Amino acid sequence: MASLPLATAEACDANAGLILNGDLRALQPIFRTYGGRQIFAGPVVTLKIFEDNVLLREFLEEKGHGRVLVVDAGGSMRCAVLGGNLAQLAQNNGWAGIVINGCIRDVDEINGCDVGVRALNSHPIKSNKKGVGEKHVPVTFAETRICDGEWLYADSDGILLSTSELTV
Repeated sequence: MASLPLATAEACDANAGLILNGDLRALQPIFRTYGGRQIFAGPVVTLKIFEDNVLLREFLEEKGHGRVLVVDAGGSMRCAVLGGNLAQLAQNNGWAGIVINGCIRDVDEINGCDVGVRALNSHPIKSNKKGVGEKHVPVTFAETRICDGEWLYADSDGILLSTSELTV
């Protein structure tokens, strides 16, 4: 894994050719920063859900091995799909971070966990528990297509996706 911290601005400056050919992309700056880890990076695992976090829990129960879980929760602002218990699970199982196109809750608990979290906002209502969704499928949000196995880099400047591990 890339040695941290890898500044996203430096990565962009050093890899202009990858930006031009589309192998390095920046997500739109629509995410809020949560979690105790402000800077994180790792290989991507994707999940597509909507107002249901059963599959999200299943992923976080696995060993993370420094990976980043990228969750397309449909941009829903009607409930949270990640809370403090799941963030603690992510920390305990070695996930580097979680990026959610949706909401979280238990912000203070999440901020106390050593895991990076980016989400659209917070919401007090919990999600459904039906187990509906798709694992390991390409997802598209924040004007970016994201696939399993790509590399994600997040810091205070933003979130980058790369088709391969970056060096600066």
